[in-house]
Amino acid sequence: MKFLSDLFPVILFFIAYKMYDFYVATAVIIVATIVQVGYNWFRYRKVEKMHLVTLLLVLLFGGLTLYLQDPLFLKWKPTVVNWLFAIVFFGSHFIGNRTLVERMMGKSVALPVPVWSRLNMAWTLFFVAMGAINLYVAFSFSEDTWVNFKLFGMMGMTILFIILQAFYLAKYISEVEQKTTPEES
Repeated sequence: MKFLSDLFPVILFFIAYKMYDFYVATAVIIVATIVQVGYNWFRYRKVEKMHLVTLLLVLLFGGLTLYLQDPLFLKWKPTVVNWLFAIVFFGSHFIGNRTLVERMMGKSVALPVPVWSRLNMAWTLFFVAMGAINLYVAFSFSEDTWVNFKLFGMMGMTILFIILQAFYLAKYISEVEQKTTPEES
C-alpha cells in the first residue's frame, strides 16, 4: 500500500499528461505532492525525509518548468532525486556505525555486516543507474516515451531490483535463522 501511496503523484502526473499536456501534468504533480506530504503530516504527525526532498524538488523543478515553459526542468527531477539518494546511501558507509540500508531494515532482518555493506552499495549503484537512465530516456526519446518510462519503466526497474535483492538476501536470512533456531533434542 505504501508503494502505491508513494506513486500517487506520478500516477496523477501520467493521467494528466495523457488527458491534457505536460504543463497541466506538472501542475498536477506539484499539487499531488503537496497533498501527499500534507496528508502524511495530518495523519501521522510526521513526514518522511524522502517525501520532503521530493516535494522540494517538485516545487523547484516543476515551478521552473511552468514558469519558463520548458519541460526539461521537470525531466531532470528524477535524476536529481536518484543521485541525491545515491550520495546519501554512499555517504552512510562513512558516517555512523551502520549503513543506511541497515538502519532502515535492521529491525526486520538480521544480516552479517559485509552483506549490509554490499546491499547498501547495490542501492547506491541502483540510484546512480536510475538517474543516468532517466537522462538517457529524457534526451533520446519523445516526451511521451519519457512520461511512460517515468511511471512504468522506473517502477518496473525498481520492482525488479527489489525482487533480485530478495533472492540475494534469502540465502543470508535462512543462514541467520538456522543459526538462531535452537537445536531440537
